[in-house]
Amino acid sequence: MSFKNVAIFSKPRQPDVANVALNLMTWFQGKGIQPHLNPHPSIVSQADLAVVVGGDGTLLAAARSLGDRQIPMLAINHGGLGFLTEVTLEEMTPALEQVLEGRFVTDHRMMMEVAVERDGRRIAEYRALNDAVINKGTLARIIELEARVNGQYLSSFRSDGLIVSTPTGSTAYNLSAGGPIVFPSMSAMVVTPICSHTLTNRPIVLPGDMKIELTLKSDQGEVHLSVDGQVGLPLDRGDRVLAERSKVVVQLIAPSGKNYFDVLRGKLKWG
Repeated sequence: MSFKNVAIFSKPRQPDVANVALNLMTWFQGKGIQPHLNPHPSIVSQADLAVVVGGDGTLLAAARSLGDRQIPMLAINHGGLGFLTEVTLEEMTPALEQVLEGRFVTDHRMMMEVAVERDGRRIAEYRALNDAVINKGTLARIIELEARVNGQYLSSFRSDGLIVSTPTGSTAYNLSAGGPIVFPSMSAMVVTPICSHTLTNRPIVLPGDMKIELTLKSDQGEVHLSVDGQVGLPLDRGDRVLAERSKVVVQLIAPSGKNYFDVLRGKLKWG
């Protein structure tokens, strides 16, 4: 596979990250490849490779910037925990050499389409690689959410909130809330209550082709929907949050030899 244009996503306000991105531009130019740093969407449409320098948040924003046209994306970890950005700075140049030589593996990750309906009208639409979280404000009391799956009643959750996670997002907020780790190439969604008032409410893993509907039943103060921890809006009583598998799939690439279990052991200190 030949790459001619690369989109580089970074954090321009962090000097150390910005310097790595600038060095990358010079490196790609030396290879006869045209780099574009934090490009405008019209430029992104011309790229055939994306390189992300930063943490998982930078990668989530980059995936959203790519929109419907998801191109192979290599993530360089220059952030914190970094479950998604699995290539270290020390490995960056050798990893890029392997990618340009075609020696890489592609990991396809499902995304979710998330919509909000109010009074029978759709008021917002988002796309998530990690999760959609309904959470109460700091001063709000416990909130009540009614959950339905494919139109069938699942349960009413009285809790601090609820997480609907993709397999990729299963190692994010879902993991902190006691949800399961789901292998990232699976097609599944996880519904996990946050600090449930009912101890028998437990996370549930659902097939990826199911549609989840969450209705806010309480009016106990500020309640907010957050998508991938980056976009969202306040919710009112009666609002419906709908989540289903997206037709768009993220293509994360890594040098041959990298695998998910290496990442888990490293990040979670297993073994």
